[in-house]
Amino acid sequence: MTSQIRRGTARFTERPPGLRPGKITWHTYSFGPHYDPDRIGFGPIVTYDEHLLRNGEGFDTHHHAGVSIVTWPLSGEVTHTDSTGATGTVSPGQVGVFTTGDGVDHSEFATASSTRFIQVWIAGSTGAPAYVVHDVAPREGEWAEAVSLPAGTLYVARIGTNGPSEITLPEARLRHLHIASGALLRSGMAEPLTAGDAFEVTAGDDLPPEFTISAGVPTELLLWCFE
Repeated sequence: MTSQIRRGTARFTERPPGLRPGKITWHTYSFGPHYDPDRIGFGPIVTYDEHLLRNGEGFDTHHHAGVSIVTWPLSGEVTHTDSTGATGTVSPGQVGVFTTGDGVDHSEFATASSTRFIQVWIAGSTGAPAYVVHDVAPREGEWAEAVSLPAGTLYVARIGTNGPSEITLPEARLRHLHIASGALLRSGMAEPLTAGDAFEVTAGDDLPPEFTISAGVPTELLLWCFE
């Protein structure tokens, strides 16, 4: 088993040119002009971004193909529109899944103040594009399945809500754990890990044993598992 810490403070930070406020993106992996040969995705993860937008800010119409784009809001709401005629708004407690397949144009904008969200691009989308939003109810101390794709599965959990608690990561060939909010007391690799931090775990010839992480404050965790 090998592991890699990805500190939130080490992410590439992107702001619009000039003095226009209201739009910040933090890229975990290389993207556009931001390049680091040691940060070229992880398994089928192409990008892992966190966006902060004021109301009305966002991303004008652009093209995608071959990826599934998963949006997990932390605050506010994000409205999506695409060239198939699909539109939808996703807010905390929901997940948006945009399978771009053979190709589609779309735009997305914040439709509430202080909109903050995690967005992940997963390689391997084929066929007709589609956009869906569904509710997800993270449970204290348990993993809830939020998204299931051919390439892998996203699980969400909360710990530390009622005081110190812990949770065990399930086994998988590749695991990517992101601290969406809160902080981990102990991960077996580094401490502390705080909001914006992540770690990657790659199995060796044998699957690694399950291991446990813990938190003493309310903490939300996003876990991608790939076989």
